[in-house]
Amino acid sequence: MIRKSIPLRLGAALMLAAPVAISPILTEPAHAWRIVYDPSNYAQNVIQAARALEQINNQITSLQNQAQMLINQARNLASLPHSSLQQLQQSVARTQQLLSEAQRIAYDVQQIDRAFETSYGNASMTASDQALIDGAKDRWQNTVAGLQDAMRVQAGVVGNIDTNRAQMSALVGASQSATGALQATQAGNQLLALQAQQISDLTAVIAAQGRAQNLEAAQRAAAQEQAREQRRRFLEPGEGYRPGNAEMFPNGG
Repeated sequence: MIRKSIPLRLGAALMLAAPVAISPILTEPAHAWRIVYDPSNYAQNVIQAARALEQINNQITSLQNQAQMLINQARNLASLPHSSLQQLQQSVARTQQLLSEAQRIAYDVQQIDRAFETSYGNASMTASDQALIDGAKDRWQNTVAGLQDAMRVQAGVVGNIDTNRAQMSALVGASQSATGALQATQAGNQLLALQAQQISDLTAVIAAQGRAQNLEAAQRAAAQEQAREQRRRFLEPGEGYRPGNAEMFPNGG
């Protein structure tokens, strides 16, 4: 019985002694802790914070540059708000309409060839005098029609001048106020289109005037050829003079 109780007593004594051993640790006063200040460590932390702040500022600057780049790209890709294409096309269409309304001998190679084979060729030696007169009248009408057509084309081109002036002024203003490369390029392209339209009008005037002058020159050449034929007929020997009896007073009075 005595041997079995010794361990129990020893365990109880240890349990009673444990709080006594731990209590000094738990009941240590707060003023026993000491804060240690390390200047080198503090300086290193400040340097790291400054570097981190610098990185953040660099990132902000980079984002601002990217945003400005996107804004510039948007400006460069912006289309020109003004377009003169429709007005230029209408001007070209009016000039083409006038050319297509050419009277009699139009701007057709086959038709011109047929006219010069018939009306403007060598005068026929077997044609009657009336046929020669009709041919001369027909050529004169061709010349008058060509002159009228040339004047109509000239009038149409003069009518386009005011439209071209307004479009040129609008395009120059749009080019000067362009916000990006695309707008400046489009304004320049439209100015080139306006110049091409003006050259087209000039070409139409030259063609119409040249047609009228050529018809007039062809008429003169045909008239000379016809005059030679008529002179030949006039000078051609006929039956000659035949003498006969002439009675002054056939009734014998």
